Amino acid sequence: MTHYLFHRSTSAINPNCYLQDLFTLPEVRGKGVGRALINAVYEIAKKAGCPRVYWTTQETNHTAMQLYNKVATKSDFVIYRKMF
Repeated sequence: MTHYLFHRSTSAINPNCYLQDLFTLPEVRGKGVGRALINAVYEIAKKAGCPRVYWTTQETNHTAMQLYNKVATKSDFVIYRKMF
C-alpha cells in the first residue's frame, strides 16, 4: 500500500511528490513488493512532471532502509517538529 501526494515548492515550478506511506504485509517483505510500489510512484510522479519523489523514515527502520538505499539517495536534511 502506498499513499503519496503532490505539492508545490518555493524552489520549483512543477510539484514535488511526497511518498507519505509505504506498507507491505510481513509475509511478502523481501520479495520485491516494496520496490515495485516505489517504482510505481516514481512512474506516476514522472508522468505528472515532478522533479523529485521523497519520503522520510525512522532511523531505526533498518530493514526498510536497506531497500531505500538501493532505490534513492539519502538526504542530509534533519527534520524538526513541534507536537501539540
